[in-house]
Amino acid sequence: MSIDSIMSKQVATVVFDDTLATVKDIFDAANFHHLLVVEDGRLHGVVSDRDLLRAMSPFIGSNVESARDLNTLNRRVHQIMSRQPITLRPEAAIADAIDLFLAHQVSCIPIVDEQFRPVGIVSWRDILRAMRPEPQQAEPDAAAATDAA
Repeated sequence: MSIDSIMSKQVATVVFDDTLATVKDIFDAANFHHLLVVEDGRLHGVVSDRDLLRAMSPFIGSNVESARDLNTLNRRVHQIMSRQPITLRPEAAIADAIDLFLAHQVSCIPIVDEQFRPVGIVSWRDILRAMRPEPQQAEPDAAAATDAA
C-alpha cells in the first residue's frame, strides 16, 4: 500500500512572514495539527500546534493576559517553524513512512511532488488507522449459538 492511499490531501499552508496570530486562528478554526510553510508553492518547513503552544504566552486568553503576552502572537512563522522537513513522495510505501517516524521522531510527514510542492500530509495517526485490522463481525449462526448457551 502506498502513502497516497492514506495521506490527507487537504493541507493548510502558511508563509514565512505570517504571524503566530494567523497560525493560531487556523488551528482554532480547523481540525489541523500541522501547517506546511510554503514560499512560491514549494515546501520549506512545518509548524505544529505544539510549536505554537511553546512559542506563545500561556497567559493569552486568561484574566492576567498583558500586552507583553499578546505580543508573542506577533512573532513570525519563520521564527518557530521546523526547517528541512522529512518528506516522502506519494508513491512511497507505508513502511517507508513508519521508518521515518521512528528514525526522526516527527509527528507528520509532508508528501511532496517532484518540484517539492506539497500534495498531502501523513501523520502517525493516519498510519495507525491504515494498519488497524478491520473489526470482525460475528457470523449470525455463531451469535445465535452463543445466545442459546
